[in-house]
Amino acid sequence: MPCGRTSLFRAFSSGLLPTYRLIPASTPIEGQRPNLVPMEDLPDQLVWEILGRIKKTIDRNSASLACRRFHALEKEQREFLLVGCGLDPANDVLTSLCNRFPNLTKVEIIYSGWISKFGKQLDDQGLLILSSYSPSLVDLTLSYCTFITDVGLGHLASRLKLSALKLNFTPGISGFGILSIVVGCKNLTTLHLIRCLNVSSVEWLEYIGKLETLEDLSIKNCRAIGEGDLVKLGPGWGKLKRLHFEVDANYRFIKVHDRIAVDRWQKQWVHCENMEELSLVNCLINPGKGLSCVLDKCKALLKLHLDMCIGVRDCDIVSLAQKSNNLRSLSLRIPSDFSIPLLMNNPLRLTDESLKAVALNCLMLESVKICFSVGEFPYYSSFSLNGILTLIQLCPVRVLVLDHAYSFNDQGMEALCSANYLTILELVKCQEISDEGLQLVGKFPRLNVLTLSKCLGVTDDGLKPLVGSDKLEVLTIEDCPQISEGGIQGAARSVSYRQDLSWMN
Repeated sequence: MPCGRTSLFRAFSSGLLPTYRLIPASTPIEGQRPNLVPMEDLPDQLVWEILGRIKKTIDRNSASLACRRFHALEKEQREFLLVGCGLDPANDVLTSLCNRFPNLTKVEIIYSGWISKFGKQLDDQGLLILSSYSPSLVDLTLSYCTFITDVGLGHLASRLKLSALKLNFTPGISGFGILSIVVGCKNLTTLHLIRCLNVSSVEWLEYIGKLETLEDLSIKNCRAIGEGDLVKLGPGWGKLKRLHFEVDANYRFIKVHDRIAVDRWQKQWVHCENMEELSLVNCLINPGKGLSCVLDKCKALLKLHLDMCIGVRDCDIVSLAQKSNNLRSLSLRIPSDFSIPLLMNNPLRLTDESLKAVALNCLMLESVKICFSVGEFPYYSSFSLNGILTLIQLCPVRVLVLDHAYSFNDQGMEALCSANYLTILELVKCQEISDEGLQLVGKFPRLNVLTLSKCLGVTDDGLKPLVGSDKLEVLTIEDCPQISEGGIQGAARSVSYRQDLSWMN
């Protein structure tokens, strides 16, 4: 049976669709029984249901070759297109694709891994073609498109009503190109800028803030945009639901003194009561100003991720915890003490007070990840074992990840025996855990997924009680020098083993 027809029959596997026997329209029908229906005669509703259940692009392409009718309807139904290095010549192929699929609403153009022998990339003319032939396009992703400039974005802004634009490493685009998009596409709700090295704040942040339409903003490693620039969002903060802001760590230290001296926030009142997800990476948070004001106002927050953020105080987390009672996920990567004096005159670090405030106020917390950065200097954990265990004891934590948590030891493993909700545990470089603590895993009430990575104190002996116990669904061992591949066999229904000890050098 041709692969196209095979794809069609997969759509019936759930048993929810009416049962028909499909035959090509050209097949002679002799003595046809009532349940034999030519594909050309299938009801429209059934055809759309079949095509809607075929998710893989290769299967959809095969299905469209089964008959002319399927080919025509698939053209009308196809809404998503993912293309990249295979476009050659790029503009001609894109024109053909847009003609074939006139109802595209989402397009991703990704040139990851592109080299010159693949042919010229899509350029500004290609974006003009896309905007001309795909009037329904509302969601566009451009990744590693180095031939795209502000001119191309101008074509999009003048012809389309985009609601989502995601740019990843598009060095030819500046802040003026982004401004043309936000001016032309006034219903923009999602904007992601990743490694857009030539995009500065200019006027686009202020303009889109006044529109109050943006719900999802992601700015990662855009060197010309700093924490202080976010104040330009103004009233737009009130609409924002997701903010991911990451400063390029390699350039943070160069500009830090200017940012401290010229604080453009000026204690502006920030309204962000609708914020559900906040992720800040490598950010400098000044007490009582800037991003500290954001932490203080997030009443609807569900997910919080703070990664190497300098200046966060206990009072910031306590205030957030008291307001964000619905917090579901907390991820903290704490800078080492040695790095803080380089950035601030008054070193600050989080303590157990923060964890206790979260435990007492965020009673719906399900996921906790605590990581401590390390360097070539001596390291000291600001969270004690008691602080970490308070979260586990008072909140329904299902997922726990501890990375470089030297305070977590066998006593901590014993405490997890009473963690009634814990189902996933990941321990990375937790060197105080021994076989004695690991052997307690079999007593964890609901644990079914365990990951051990770079843990020096555990051996095959620690896993022996799990062998044949049928306790774990998944066991993953990575780079633990004293655990052998043979030692994990039978310790879970699915086991994964990797041994690369280069990290110890």
